[in-house]
This record gives sequence, structure tokens and C-alpha cells, in this order.
Amino acid sequence: MTDGPPTDGPAGAVRLPCAAVLFDVDGTLIDSTPLVEHAARLWAPEYGIDPDEFLTGSHGRRTSDRVADFLPADRVAAATARLDELEAAGTDGITALPGVRDLLAGMNGLPWALVTSMDRAQLAARSAAARIPLPDVVVTAEDVRHGKPDPSGYLRAAARLGADPSACVVVEDAPAGVAAGRAAGATVLAVTTSHPPEALGEAHHIIEDLTALVPAPDAVTLAFA
Repeated sequence: MTDGPPTDGPAGAVRLPCAAVLFDVDGTLIDSTPLVEHAARLWAPEYGIDPDEFLTGSHGRRTSDRVADFLPADRVAAATARLDELEAAGTDGITALPGVRDLLAGMNGLPWALVTSMDRAQLAARSAAARIPLPDVVVTAEDVRHGKPDPSGYLRAAARLGADPSACVVVEDAPAGVAAGRAAGATVLAVTTSHPPEALGEAHHIIEDLTALVPAPDAVTLAFA
């Protein structure tokens, strides 16, 4: 793991030895932005919340954690359930991000897991809509007491894979997720699919999308054109 300038150059390749890859889902593998924003804009006025303010900073965090930023504790569970209900009402606009299907179909024996702030039902629906596979190890919002930026999800996934977190590569798209990966001790690779590079500066490496990622049994390589 090497600190330094987080954005790699436009040419060449960087090899990251690792025991496993731990992927975030929404914004990293799947784009569900239209669905999430539509649901939030329906939901927020019901609770007297400005939808733009709610959406700012919500990406990469558990719904309940973001709702708790705006509502008293005794209202969080019901409000979260309502927003989850609206998000579950459809899968329109959900797609796999560039390079994702090919990457997951060709992991070449390198262990991998998903660590998401979504709940199990949301993950099942969105992964099916995007036509991406689910691995044996999946950590969802229900599996951890604290969501990102807390590292619990990544630590749990690494443990279930039998891997030292410091030997894992975490792939993220949001500042909260980058912070979680760093706190877990992993090498963090960020993709600029939902945030600009300057918002992801705590990542060890930053790439545009996962078309640049090439897996091998004991490493991933960032291949630049």
C-alpha cells in the first residue's frame, strides 16, 4: 500500500497485489441514480425535508444513517421504511456501469465480495435489473451495526473470505466508502462514476471506471491506455 498522488497517469499500468477484492455496489458496479433521486424527491416533502439537501452527501451511506441526519431518532425507522418502499417500487433506469459485467465474469480465481449500504431486498432487485452476479460473500446494511464510513462492512467481508483486510483492495465511488476502506486498512481504488476526483482524494488510486481493472489470481492491475 502506497500513499502519494491518488490519481494515476494516463499511460502504463499499476499492479496491486491482493488476496481479495471488496466491491461497493451502487455507483461502483450499478448505476441506480435515476431511481434513487426520484424516490427521494417523492419522499422528502412528506417529512418537510429539502430533497436536494438530503441527496447531497447521501450517496454511499445507509439510508437509515442519512435519514437520522434529518429526523429525530423515534421517527427514523418509519421514515427509512417509507423511503425503502418508494425505492423498491421499480427498477427503471438501473444499469451496470461500464466494464462491470466483463470484469465480474472474469475474476480469474481472485476472491471477491460485495459490501453495500443497500439492504438485501434492494441488492437483489438492482443486481437482477443490472444483470450482475452475486458472489458467495455479500455484506448488506442489515449485517453491520454501523454503516460507512465505519469500516465494519469491509472488515466483515474480509473475515468471511479469510483474508487480512490489509491484503484486500476495496473498490469504491463515494467519500464515505473510501473512508471506510481506508479505516479497514485496505488499499482503496476509487472510480469517478459518481464523484469528481477531488472528492475522492483519500483513495490510493483513482480511475475513471472499471474498464481499466484487470484481475489475476493474486492481484489486480490498473491498465491505462
